[in-house]
Formats: sequence, structure tokens, C-alpha cells
Amino acid sequence: MKIENIINEIESVDPEIYQRLDGRRSAMKSFAKFSGKVAIAALPIAFGSMLNKAYGSPSSPKDAITDVLNFALTLEYLESEFYKAGYAAAMGGTLAIPAGAPLMAIQKIRDHEIAHVNFLKTAITSLGGTPVAFTAASFDFTAKGNFTSVFTDYALFLAVAQTFEDTGVRAYKGQAGNLIGNHDVLTAALNIHSVEARHAAHIRQMRSANGGLIPAGVTVKPWITLNQSGIGSSAVQASYNGEEAIAQAGVNIVNIGGFMISANAASEAFDEPLTKDQVVAIVTPFFA
Repeated sequence: MKIENIINEIESVDPEIYQRLDGRRSAMKSFAKFSGKVAIAALPIAFGSMLNKAYGSPSSPKDAITDVLNFALTLEYLESEFYKAGYAAAMGGTLAIPAGAPLMAIQKIRDHEIAHVNFLKTAITSLGGTPVAFTAASFDFTAKGNFTSVFTDYALFLAVAQTFEDTGVRAYKGQAGNLIGNHDVLTAALNIHSVEARHAAHIRQMRSANGGLIPAGVTVKPWITLNQSGIGSSAVQASYNGEEAIAQAGVNIVNIGGFMISANAASEAFDEPLTKDQVVAIVTPFFA
């Protein structure tokens, strides 16, 4: 039986085989090059190596997906504990979140983040993994003293909330490609991603309505303009670096197609991903 026929047979059982490798064309091209250089007796060894790449442990696709989900779970714990603490401070009278729509919004976002935590824990367990675990004591929401009044100053509380939401949106985007091997998990992650984006936009609208901590000349909008945080603190700038991009897929968006599109508008039209290392660097100060 030809090697290509064997791969076709595997594909009939596991349609995701090429996602586990490098894509059908790439896999076949690489194998063809290899088979032209070695004796036919060595082909089973090479083929076995290729399958090990697709299904082997410990770096199997399932392990990689579990790692991504635990990374997401860590961020969701960060956000859920933040909103739980903020809402509790408001109920205790130390954080002046206005009654009505603002307080209800923080309560709703808190509940969403708790739901995300519980879902991700269940998803990780169902894949045979072990979910990471954090408590309120795991976090330092002052970011090592940068935001000491975060739970007594409403404007500052919203600014930190905005940073968490904006970072979360970019973090999910940066990890989406690593979940392609499991369509159900990818769909669920994208569902969370879109809700986080709505959180970010709503928190930004709340900040715009409330004011505070906004440098002169900067307007807080529901989207990110260039690499502006609208917070005026270098402690959060890393969450916004890279958002000033005005080109997508090598295409400059400014004035594209003869339309008057500014650099500001071009940057606002697209969100940029963050790598895992970038996100870790951003959130590390918020861990105790």
C-alpha cells in the first residue's frame, strides 16, 4: 500500500491528522523529500516518527490544549477574584461603585468570570488534566504597590479592570491557534473571548462616563486607539504595546482603497494578540 493511501486511511478515522502535523501538503512534501534520500527499509521508521509527532506524549495535542486551558484558567481566576473583591468592597462601603447600572454591571461581570473559571476547570478535568487552583490570597491587586487604593478609589478600580479585560482579550486571541486540534474547545474559547471583549468595551464606557486617570488629550473609547491605555500609568503600558499596528497581513490600512482612514482608525479596527510570555510578564505583578 502506498504511504499516501495509508495516510488517507488514517484521515478517514481521524480527520484532524493534518492539524496535528503541519498540514496535508506540507506533510506529504516533507515525507516525499525524506523518502527520496533514504532506503525503502527506513520508511516505516520515518512514518512512525511522523505519527509520534501527531500523537506522542508528553507533548501530545491534548497536553498542549490542557496547557492553554490552564493558562486561560489562571487569567480567569485573576479576573474573578478581582471582581469578587471589588463587589465585596462596594457592599462593605469602602469602594464607591455607584448604585444602579454600574454596580449591576460589576456584579454581572463578576458572575461571568466565575462561570468561566468553573467551565475551564470542568473542561480541563474532562481532558484528563489537572486544573490550576488559586484563591484570593494568591493575588496582589495593588500590583506590588502601584495601585494601593484599587479597592477604595472607583476610578482606579475601573482602570485596573480595563487592563485585565483588554489583556484577556489579547491573550485569548494569541492562544486560539493552539486550540485548532479540538474544535469544541476552540469554539468554547472563542465564546469566552467574545464575552471578554464585551466586558472590555463596557468597562471602557463606564470609565468614560466616570472620568479619572485619563491623561490630557486621551479619550477612553470602547476600543483601543494606537497603544494608548487611557490610564496614565507605565505599570499597565505593556498591555497596550503593539496595538498601534496599522497594517494587517502586510497591507497598510491607512487610506486604503482611497478612503480617508487615519492611523488612529486603522489601529482601532483591529486587535492584536499577545503571546503567553507577554501576558505572563504583564500579570506577574498582580500575583502575591
